[in-house]
Amino acid sequence: GVPDRIFFACGACHILAYAFIQRFPKAEFQPIWIKPAKGFTGNHIVAVNGDTAFDYHGYSSWQNLISHFDAKANRWWPGWHAEYIPLPIDVLVSEAKLRAIDGLWLREPKQFLHNALPRAETFIAQFPEPR
Repeated sequence: GVPDRIFFACGACHILAYAFIQRFPKAEFQPIWIKPAKGFTGNHIVAVNGDTAFDYHGYSSWQNLISHFDAKANRWWPGWHAEYIPLPIDVLVSEAKLRAIDGLWLREPKQFLHNALPRAETFIAQFPEPR
């Protein structure tokens, strides 16, 4: 199979964000969709609270993550830029709700070869609770 970091970087980031928020509800993280401008690719969903972000990198500064993502995308697609859109958490695991949001076409956990949710929960278990 594909290594976890690649799996959660390329196609299952929304499930990782969902599992993280479910595991640490008191931390009050919010899913944020990094939505590339029209004509660009590079969707990503991250769990964010203030300047703390969580994704396949683990914990990072939200501002540093945005800068990293922006610089990396601009190496491949000059002029790349994105909007940062808060999402309701239930959207992350519902194909019907996902498809209702223009430009957001993602799969539910059970639509992966193996249910992606337990894999996300196992991945998150290696990280401490957010402060």
